[in-house]
Amino acid sequence: MSAEPDGPEDRLRRFATIWSRAVFPVTSTSSTRPEFEERLLPLARLLSEALRARSFDADAGRAAGAALVEAHCTDPEALSRTLDCVDAYLVLYCGEDGDREDLRARSARLQHAMAAGFAQALRERTLTEQEAIARAALEAQGVVAQALHATEARFRAVFEGAAIGIGIADLEGNVLQVNGALRRMFGLSEQALRGRSVKEWVHPDDAPQTWRLYDELVSGEREHYHLEKAFYRPDGTVLWTNLTVSLLRDADGDPQYQLALMEDTTERRLLNLRLRYEATHDALTGLPNRAFFFERLEKALGAGEGQRFGLCYLDLDGFKTVNDSLGHAAGDRLLVEVADRLQACATASGEMVARLGGDEFVALTTGPETERTVDELAARIMNALLAPISVDGRELTVRGSIGIVEGPAGERSAAEVLRSADITMYRAKSAGGNRFELADPEADARAITRHGLTTALPTALDRGEFFIEYQPLVHLGDGSVRGAEALVRWLHPQHGVLSPDRFIPLAEHTGLIVPLGRWVLEQSVRQAREWRDRHGGEALGPLRINVNLSPCQLTHPGLVQDTVEILERTGMTPDALCLEVTESALIGADDDLLKPLRRLAEMGVDIALDDFGTGYSNLANLRRLPVSVLKLDRSFTQSMQQFPADPVDLKIVEGIVSLAHSLDLAVTVEGVETGAQAEQLRILGCDTAQGWYYARPGPPDRLHELALVDATG
Repeated sequence: MSAEPDGPEDRLRRFATIWSRAVFPVTSTSSTRPEFEERLLPLARLLSEALRARSFDADAGRAAGAALVEAHCTDPEALSRTLDCVDAYLVLYCGEDGDREDLRARSARLQHAMAAGFAQALRERTLTEQEAIARAALEAQGVVAQALHATEARFRAVFEGAAIGIGIADLEGNVLQVNGALRRMFGLSEQALRGRSVKEWVHPDDAPQTWRLYDELVSGEREHYHLEKAFYRPDGTVLWTNLTVSLLRDADGDPQYQLALMEDTTERRLLNLRLRYEATHDALTGLPNRAFFFERLEKALGAGEGQRFGLCYLDLDGFKTVNDSLGHAAGDRLLVEVADRLQACATASGEMVARLGGDEFVALTTGPETERTVDELAARIMNALLAPISVDGRELTVRGSIGIVEGPAGERSAAEVLRSADITMYRAKSAGGNRFELADPEADARAITRHGLTTALPTALDRGEFFIEYQPLVHLGDGSVRGAEALVRWLHPQHGVLSPDRFIPLAEHTGLIVPLGRWVLEQSVRQAREWRDRHGGEALGPLRINVNLSPCQLTHPGLVQDTVEILERTGMTPDALCLEVTESALIGADDDLLKPLRRLAEMGVDIALDDFGTGYSNLANLRRLPVSVLKLDRSFTQSMQQFPADPVDLKIVEGIVSLAHSLDLAVTVEGVETGAQAEQLRILGCDTAQGWYYARPGPPDRLHELALVDATG
């Protein structure tokens, strides 16, 4: 047994070898198989690069399909074997890194693109051949006319030796002579063909201009015409031909005969139909694919006045679990069964089902009453998924989330409709799944805005669109300002000032929270240094800056190093910084997650447990967390807005404060809005507070003013 290839180039060449061995027996080339393999190697490399490219490009697949035609691989079997090789071996030998499911999906799309490129190149080659035939027809016209006028023997040699079918008829349409090629095409003897009228060969698929052109030719108004025409054979099968009909004139120039030249294109047409089907249908389920669906959707959206459309966008709930637990083969069988059930749901006129990819399907209904029929279609789909599906002896329960878009034709583009359906489907999924939701323009607008913010985030930091506001932290005992919490804002060019809840979750999702958090940390520490330099640390006391850390920042390996470098660059001591971490981020935290916080705490940086009391508050965990401050959530202060305050809430806060102080933890309270709240919290023993009662978040100069007023009396 030979060793497996060692490197990407070896694996690529192995794939090219397998490909050449499969296809070479059905090619029409004078090259040897090794030479043919060398010709396939660049195509294999093109497919490998397209498979692993960051963004998918179908042009590579189309180019590879066209190159097969140039390499004389025009036999349908050559394409079939090629697609089989790509399906079986491309991901195996060229997809050594990456998500196998994504690579398999890309491989399928490459196969479709190759089929489309093969069909296009074969069509262009056919057109070239047709032009050559047309020229040959004109030449034959001259040769046949000369033969008729010269010698019967010469005419017979040209007539019978021609590889294409030739027939001669008079101007009334009676067949006078046919050659052997034409007789074989029809499967009839010369006696059966001679004497028949040309007009008997009408076919339902004749182009509208077919017989008009014929009448113009026999009347002498036209010298020749060329078109594609179908004929019935005696056994009922259809013969498709490229037909060229020319007018033959006598020596005086008067019309005398008509000459027909026929090329049998039946097999080529069947191949083109097969390639068209493969290019427009999903290889796994046989349903129309994304390209075909878009054609139908655009046609539906371009319908006349009074026409409407309804679209159901389906995504299976939990399908990834099936793939991960049972394997992709089982997942494929599940998708095939789902496709069959969906196909049975859309049998009425104007309805269709397509697979967009993965576990995403779409159903379309058209007509004047889709407001009713689209809801019925969605209900049928949900009912079709109720019965379990048996896969490998297991009964699998399948559920789906559907987004419905319905409306009049002509108002939106296909891309807009599909985007709205996709957004609505994810809204149904986020609501628990196994349901359908109707599109909501306002929800769509919010989702589109979120997407716009997500795409704008990476460059917003570079453009300097973020700024920081500061909310003072006030000591409840003497009312002095002890520091401030840094709160980042986004000055968006279109949406104005955005609060953190609008973009921090997006930054978490995209990973931008790490550089953004590093920027906030550095700017905040620099601002604290500026306060100290401008107003004197002794006069104002040690103003501490509080900066929030997101869960994503906690797991970033550079957290400790970044913090140390920022403190060193600004010349600030660690005790001037407090990092706030939400309680929910530390629930169940292991030692690896807590290690960076412990290192920072050992350096002298305070760690505050933010939003304490909003999650599962396991108080026993406090002793293992490297925190020095508890920040009570604003929900505790809200319960104190009424007078008298709820005694149970007061006891809870009093207990938390007592426990915190027993653990040497300071207590900060958020959301203080009234003097009564502040006094009650002071009596309960809370250390510091922040809220609108003291000041709203604002520019750094406001904190200077508050601190100076406090320092001077």
